[in-house]
Amino acid sequence: MLRCCGNGQALGKERIKKTYIRNGAQEPLFGVATGEMKPLAKKIKKNQPLAEQLYATGNYDAMYFAGIIADPMTMTEADFERWMDAAYFYMLSDFVVAVTLAETDFAQVVADKWIASGEELRMPAGWSCYCWLLGNRPDGEFSASKISSMLDQVENTIHDSPDRTKSAMNNFIYTVGISYLPLHDKAVETAKAVGPVEVRRGKKKSSILLASENIQKDIDRGQLGFKRKNVRC
Repeated sequence: MLRCCGNGQALGKERIKKTYIRNGAQEPLFGVATGEMKPLAKKIKKNQPLAEQLYATGNYDAMYFAGIIADPMTMTEADFERWMDAAYFYMLSDFVVAVTLAETDFAQVVADKWIASGEELRMPAGWSCYCWLLGNRPDGEFSASKISSMLDQVENTIHDSPDRTKSAMNNFIYTVGISYLPLHDKAVETAKAVGPVEVRRGKKKSSILLASENIQKDIDRGQLGFKRKNVRC
């Protein structure tokens, strides 16, 4: 990835680059598929100094790869705030910063701050972090009363929230409904109360999200209680 990890430009594909740009990525970037990054990550393993170098380049592919090889246990809250400051669109804030944060012991503390921040990218990243957490960690690590209050917050505010926050909140309802058994019933009730959620996608046609439908589909597939083995790929 870039000069310090092989030739990132050679791994890039114009088709993938265009897809990333449509989703909000900006130059510089090569358009490297995430699958192409995995063999490199296996060789490098966790390497926080290299991750910091790559993230600082501003190259989307390098920043994404930085999240794969980062060592969250060596990162501080200030490090995650710094990474979030440099995350200029949701594929970085949600799928690099938030997912890496979810492997730390202070994930909930930072995610709570981001949810309360009112900032366009921090809010959805905070909700996304909880999705990564709930989908991976034992139910006993969470306060049921806190998660219940968060469901109430979603029900009361989702339709008036920014589009990316709407999407992350909708995913939060779904994740609680499938992966956090103590509040499965409440999540189902919340999903029904919220109903369809319209999310605008820039120039694309708006998407209609329906958490209740997604929860039922996964129940039918026998996924109730599902936990990911790993947070990051």
